[in-house]
Amino acid sequence: MESMGINHRGTGDLGSEFAPTSTYLNTAVCGLLPRRAIEAVRTLVAENGAGRPGGAGDFEVVDAARAAFARLVGVAPGRVAVGTSVAVHAGLIAASLPAGAEVLAAEGEFASIVNPFVLRGDLKMRYAPLEELAEAVTPTTALVSFSAVQSADGRTAGLAAVRAAAAAHGARTLLDATQAVGWLPLDAGAYDYTVTGAFKWLLCPRGTSFLTVREAAQEELRPLHGGWLAAADTWHSTYGPLTELAPDARRFDEPTAFLAYHGAAAALSLVEECGVDAVHAHDTALAARYRAGLAGLGHVPVPGDAPIVSVPGLADRAPELARAGVLVSGRAGHLRAAFHLYNTEADVDRLLDVLSG
Repeated sequence: MESMGINHRGTGDLGSEFAPTSTYLNTAVCGLLPRRAIEAVRTLVAENGAGRPGGAGDFEVVDAARAAFARLVGVAPGRVAVGTSVAVHAGLIAASLPAGAEVLAAEGEFASIVNPFVLRGDLKMRYAPLEELAEAVTPTTALVSFSAVQSADGRTAGLAAVRAAAAAHGARTLLDATQAVGWLPLDAGAYDYTVTGAFKWLLCPRGTSFLTVREAAQEELRPLHGGWLAAADTWHSTYGPLTELAPDARRFDEPTAFLAYHGAAAALSLVEECGVDAVHAHDTALAARYRAGLAGLGHVPVPGDAPIVSVPGLADRAPELARAGVLVSGRAGHLRAAFHLYNTEADVDRLLDVLSG
């Protein structure tokens, strides 16, 4: 889809979609809902409260969200399962591994793609520094579970190197793309599994997440959420045992959270209109401006070029910034700012101004 660019000025542009009352630099925690997503949720809530037929939610809207996400990550809609959280998707993958399988993860990795494997109790967990993850893959590794972009500090994984190492040793790959999809161009089809919490850079309501499954890996997963939606013929499978599973990744769908997905379909349409390449250029330019300003203040951020910028040792400045109307977060001892499509150079300068005292 052709990009509309990143425009904050005219009627019908981003200025009409977002109305933050603060300098909001916290997308790594939660993205702002665009106006169109808010209106979609309100409409469904009103229909539900009034007892109108549409109030139950619309599966076609859910499939529209599925298709939009598929386009954003370069796979067919049939490779995408919908759900409510990254941890549940990861739990599905964890439950499908044989006892004793080795799972390799980055040190300090986000809990949602580590704990489901740890809690199995009968898997072998191994950890390596993010920068050495590819070298740590061995012939005994069954799965590499890692994030495209680290939540704590914005470091970006060596994606190609990890994929190559996994392929060389016959290991599956699970990529958490939560802190990437929406600003970083990504081919989900290059990984056996990807999981994405869509309430950050994709601007969807909480309760929206997506799992992609490479066709070769699909038969290895057990459809543990196998309600009637997992059936090939859903409307004739509402009672009794299903006779045939959906032939694609829909067999791994969780029961649908309609309010979240009605908002998600609207939000994803905005991301598509903007275009991921344009968002990438916008977001990383703001991050570069911030990094340059930090250098002028004598602060050294974690190296990288992601729109997540973390400064070690400054996490305790977050409350002071919040009092000044600048919302960032403290993570792992770092002060973490995240710049997205609704942010401007003025937001960067405001953050630097408060930090300078």
